[in-house]
This record gives sequence, structure tokens and C-alpha cells, in this order.
Amino acid sequence: MKRLITQFFEFCAGRLAELRPVAAAALRRVRRPTRRGVALTCAALPALLFLYVLILIPFTPSIGDIRKAKVEQPAQILSADGKLLAEFKPSNREWVKLADISPHVVDALIATEDHRFYQHFGLDWRRTASAALHTFSGDRQGGSTITQQLARNLYPDEIGRAPTLTRKLKEAITAFKIEALYTKSEILETYLNTVPFLYNAYGIEMAARTYFDKSAAELNVLESATLAGMLKGNSYYNPVLNPERAVQRRNIVLAQMVKYGKLTPAAYETLKRRPLRIDFERQTEPPGPAPHFAQQLRKWLAAWADRNDYNIYSDGLVVRTTIDSRLQAMATQAVVWQGNQLQGIANSAWGARAGCANGRDLLQVFLRETPDYRAAKDSGLTDSEALKRLSSDRNLVQTVCESKTRVQADFLALDPRNGQIKAWVGSRDFSQDPFDHVQQARRQPGSTFKPFVYAAAFEGGAKPADTFVDKPIEIPLAGGEIWRPSDEDEPSGRAISLRDGLAYSRNRITAQLMETVGPAKVARLARAMGVRDSELNPVPSLALGTSPVTLKEMVSAYGTIANLGGYVEPVMVTRIEDRNGEVLAEFAPVPPRQELPADTARTLVDVMRDVVSRGTGSSIRSRFGVRGDVAGKTGTTQGYADGWFILIHPQLVAGAWVGFNDSRVTLRSDYWGQGAHSALPIVGDFFQRAQRSRLVDVRARFATEQEPGRFAELSGKIRAWFEHLFASPVRPEAPSASRDATRRAPAASVASVASAASTASTASTASTAAIELQPLPQPPLIAPAPASAPQPASEHVDGQAPAGGVPASAPTPTPDDITPADAGSAANSAANSTANDPVNAPASTGTSP
Repeated sequence: MKRLITQFFEFCAGRLAELRPVAAAALRRVRRPTRRGVALTCAALPALLFLYVLILIPFTPSIGDIRKAKVEQPAQILSADGKLLAEFKPSNREWVKLADISPHVVDALIATEDHRFYQHFGLDWRRTASAALHTFSGDRQGGSTITQQLARNLYPDEIGRAPTLTRKLKEAITAFKIEALYTKSEILETYLNTVPFLYNAYGIEMAARTYFDKSAAELNVLESATLAGMLKGNSYYNPVLNPERAVQRRNIVLAQMVKYGKLTPAAYETLKRRPLRIDFERQTEPPGPAPHFAQQLRKWLAAWADRNDYNIYSDGLVVRTTIDSRLQAMATQAVVWQGNQLQGIANSAWGARAGCANGRDLLQVFLRETPDYRAAKDSGLTDSEALKRLSSDRNLVQTVCESKTRVQADFLALDPRNGQIKAWVGSRDFSQDPFDHVQQARRQPGSTFKPFVYAAAFEGGAKPADTFVDKPIEIPLAGGEIWRPSDEDEPSGRAISLRDGLAYSRNRITAQLMETVGPAKVARLARAMGVRDSELNPVPSLALGTSPVTLKEMVSAYGTIANLGGYVEPVMVTRIEDRNGEVLAEFAPVPPRQELPADTARTLVDVMRDVVSRGTGSSIRSRFGVRGDVAGKTGTTQGYADGWFILIHPQLVAGAWVGFNDSRVTLRSDYWGQGAHSALPIVGDFFQRAQRSRLVDVRARFATEQEPGRFAELSGKIRAWFEHLFASPVRPEAPSASRDATRRAPAASVASVASAASTASTASTASTAAIELQPLPQPPLIAPAPASAPQPASEHVDGQAPAGGVPASAPTPTPDDITPADAGSAANSAANSTANDPVNAPASTGTSP
């Protein structure tokens, strides 16, 4: 090995000795260059530069790309009935023709940025050479023409941003291409429509509206000079942030206009003394009729476009969605209307206008969570001193109070037959509440989760007439805890059927049913039916809805019920077309997947009908007059933090949630806090409008009639034949007084038995029965009952009994509350505290089109 290394070094030394005379001769030629050598060197430099330019040409935007940039169109989002819902623009820009731009703008632009614009072909050699000399001498200057600036604005990624020779060469090459394709007027039009002006204003039209509240055609000389002056440095010469610099720069532009004959010296002397007058207003894109839906659709469409090599901002895609603009408008009106009603109640309950005067203790908790409190603590203040300082800041207190006590609401409606989403309202006001509560907020569903428990029971063979005794329940949990579900009233000791248990939302009955079925089976069934993104904790308290879910999941799962057990994933898009109307993709309805046996679903629908006919959701018919075959379920969580209601119809399923972003804040009303009085009116108002507009057919009915099997059908025919064969004829008899007396005797005996039973009953049971038999008054639309005034028992229930009362054998309707012990485990409690915060709530997984 040593020998080989020695031979290698000897070889290298020999080669270096041979190259030494050659290197010495080359060094002598450099020190004493000949004329021929100098000439060759001078000729080589341009040749190398030309070769480098040729190499760069393939790496600059092509002619096709430039033409495409000129005609770029944002994706248009259309409703199912052809109405424009949104346009996906990369920036806030509106293209205007050059003829619709003030001539003063063009004059100011050319005089300041490129006064030889009409003489060159993309590159001003004299200006470029002058800029290079100044840069080499230490005074850096820009020499880009308007065409070069346009190339940089259109293709910042392809050309680059670094101040290098390569970037300048790419910019020049692209400018030559643009000049070869565009006329001078087209170049000016494109430049003025693409140049940025801060505040998300792109193009001269948006700049004119932002800074002067007028169109580009109406700009005068001073305004045109101000905007043209901003092009040298948007932030540095910003008339809002730096008005003095903006005036100086404006006057320089005016002087340039005088220099090149676009303004008279006399006019300049007059104009340069005038103050800077701006009328600033940020330009925001209108949210459109379905902003939260469009927000979710943008994410899905961007992924689709990336997979299929399209650009949602420039390729002119036309996306046809499932939204019905008429139903969307009705849903928005219902959410805004009910939200405003409840906001007044919340303001009164919390004293919001007086800085949460009615909730001082919780306000201090909120103040401790602000950055101002942390800053005060970091400065060395104690807790009491920091709170005292923050409490004295009225603006801070008012801001915190109003944000925490702002009522939130959302709504979703879909067609259960094909999963098409028809209406989507993510909050009361998108501009104030852009967070999407439909798909992103996870909240406890309360008693709206109970149908899954009953579905699992019916699937296992239970019947609606099966009963459980209304008695105290104690269910042991892992870790030695005991769960004691309760209702508003005391246990009656009566047998209550499953039908009445769901209709009147009895917690103790549902808990016993959950014990029979098992939490794991209920969780599996709920996931199969549509609750597929949120985690369901398989504990007994899941029966009362302790695992947070989204409204989209719940409405989707109720769609499975309405579709008689067939699950269809919610869809947003039916077809995507290009700008010429050619279909790029179609999304046909997916066949439903049977996740719940059809017979079980028929039984569940039939039982849920009683919720709206005589149970907790009866005001759907009595107050809102919703007709047709409908069923549903109300839901209310512990402390009235969440109110839910979901209504199913053969053609449409609609659900609403009402609450606050922070679950520690509630409406503080055992009446308005219930889902039957907070969320139900949203769905009721929506369905009422939809039926009046005939967008929902009131004649449609669920196919809940059980089809008899062949054996049962044959047995029935045989039984009927035997009855007909052996029936004895009935002879008419004349009525007599003795026979009438005999006929009345059983009735008298029944009355005496009923009287005896009534006398033997306890006082509490008798009083409850008396309340149940009384007609219930309709609730007020706006003002709640005073907290100090006694209220009838019916106003403390989740819904109302129909006028005329309920049968004495039926249980008293109770609110769908869950007690603190209902959390089932410490994990559930922790999940609830974060799921109720839209900032910390985890985003839902991606949705199908």
C-alpha cells in the first residue's frame, strides 16, 4: 500500500512539472497582452453573454404563458339554480379597460416611470446604461421600463426577486416577449390592472376606490400623481401612513409631467400647494350568499385543481355546486333573525352593555386570559393589582365582554337521498364570525345523540312499546366513579315505554337502555351512520351526548335515518367545467350504503315522529305550522351551554346549533337555554319558508309501513277465510232500558276504579298529573319571562306538549340536561373545554366534493 501511494505522488509531481512551463507562458501573456489577445478577449465577453442569454431563454415565461396571464379568469362558484355564490380571486382586483382609466393616470405613469415608453421595444438602452453607471459609482438607480416592471409583476417566481444579473436578464428577455405579443395600449392596460397598491388592492381601479372612494375614470391630476408616486415604494410613500412623503413624491411626479409636456408650469405652481386629500376605505370582497360554504369549497377545489393541473385563480373554472340559493337565503334569514332575538336576551342576562355587570366573577377569569393581563404580570404586578388595572380600562372590559357574550349559531340542510348540501350557514355574520361552526366547531350534542341509542336497541330486537321503570339509576364507571343520570323531575316509579322515553327525552330511561345495548355498539353505529370525524368515547354517558361532534356530522347521520338506513356522504359539487363550458369532471350521486337495517330505521323514524307531534319538539307544528311527515330531536347540554335541534323529512334534513364560543357562557335561562327554544326556531322558520315556497313537498312521506312476509300474508288470508266461513249472523235487537242500564254499568265501575286509584296516589304525583293535563301557553317570541317570576312547569321543558295536555300515563317532558357526572370520565371533561373554543377546536378532515 505504501508503495502505491508513493508511486501516485511521484506521478502527480511529474505532471505538475510538465504544466509549469505552460502556466508560466500564460502568465507572461497576461502581463504583456498582445493586440490580438485583447481583441479576442473583448470579442469573447459579448459572445459569452449572448450564449448565457440563449441558455436563459427556456427558463423564462413562454409566449403561451403571457397570453394566458392576459386572459386569466378566477373560478366561478355557482349554485344548483345558476346563481353566483363566489369568485376565487388571488387578490382584490377588478380589471378595467384602458379607455375607462383617467388619462391623467397614464400621463403621470409614463412621465415618471418610462418617458420613452413609445420609442423602445421593452428595454431602454440609454436608461439601462445610465442606471448601470450610477450603480457602479455607488448611487444605485433603477432602469426598468414599464414593460420590464410588468414582466416582474406577472411572473415574480419565474423571473426571481434577487438583485442579480440573471434576474435582470430574465426580466429583459420576458419584456421583449411581451413587446412582441402586446400592443403598447395592451401593455399599459395590463400593467395598471396588475400593479399592487397595498391593503390587498391590486390594480388602479381598486386603488382609486381604496384611497379616494371613486373609480379610476374619475381620478384628477393630483390623485393620479399620488397613486403614480406610490409605485416607487408602496409603503414608503403611502398617503395613509406617510402623508408628508406622499405629498413630496406627488409633487415630483407633477414636476415630471411638466418636464415632458403633460402639465403647464402655471398649473404645477397651483397644484403643488394643495394638501393631500384622501378618502381611505379598505376594499373587501363581498362575502357572497354562502361564505362559509365557499370557504370550505375553496380548500377542496384547490386540492382537486392541483391533482388535475388547473389553477383556480386563472383558468376560468366553473364549479356547479349543490347549494340552492333560495334555501340558502332562507337559512341565513332564520339564523340572523333568531340570533338577534337571543342576543338581546344574552345582553340582559350578562349586563353586556355595562361591561358584564351581571357576571363580574367570570369576567375576571376572562381578563386573566388576555395578553394585557400577562403583560401586567410580567411587569411585576400582583394578581389583584393587574386585575384592578385591567378593570379600569373600560374599552378592554367592553371588548372582552362583547366578544365572550356574542351569541353564535349555525345551520346545515341536505338532501338525505343523495347527500347534496342545500344550505350552509356557519355563523350569524361572516364578517364578524368567519369561524365555521358547521364543520370546525365540536360541541356536545346532548339529547340529539339519543336516537343512536334507540337505533341500536331496535336493531337488537327492542320494540317501541317496551318499558323501563322510571327509577333512580346508578351506573359504576371505571375508576370507582358512579354516574347518576337525572331528569328535571323526581323518579315516578312508573313504567315508561321507549316511545315516550325518546319523545319526552327521558335521561333515566335512555341510560337504562344504554346499559342494555352497550356504549361500544352505540359508538360503532353512530360512526357508521355519519359521525365519522369526531372521537366518540364509549362510556355510558355517551347516551346523553357527552362526546363533542360537529353539526355537519349530526345532520349527515340524521340523513341516514331519513334515508331509511342508507348512508350517503355529504357532497358539495355536482360538476366542474372549463371557461368554454366543456365538462372536466362530474360527480354523480353515490349509491347509499345500508348502515342501519331498513326495518330498524322505519321504527326509529316512527318513534321520532312523536317528538314533534307531542314531545319536546312539538312547537315545530304548533308555533311554526310545519306540515307533512316530519320527525326530529331536540338537544340541550349541561347548564344550557348548547342548544340543538334537527328535523328530518323525506326530502330534506335540517339542523341548527346555538351557543357561545366559550362554553362557560350561557343564556342563563332555563327556558331560552333549551334547544327547543334556542335552536328549534331556526329550523322551524326555515322549514316554514321552504314549504310555503314549495321547495319542500308536504305530501312526501317516509316509507315506514312494514311489509308483511309471505308466511304472515298467507296466515292472514287463511284467518280471514275461516272467519268468513264460520261467522254467525247477528240479529238486530230492540233497545231496552234494562239493556242500556247493563251497558252503562261497566262504565260506572271503571269510573269508580279510576276514582279510587286517584285517591290513593301521592300528592306529588297528583300535582304532576294536573300540570300535564293543563293546556300549555305559547312562549313569547322575544322577551323572556322575568327570572323572579314563577313559571309553569311546561316552560321548563325542552319543547311543549300540544294544547290539551298529554295523557296522564305519559311522562312529563324534561330538558335534555346532563349533570357534571355525565361527563363519564376526566377525558371527556378535558375534551369539552377545548372543543368549545373555535380557536383551539381541531379542524375537520377534508370533505368530499
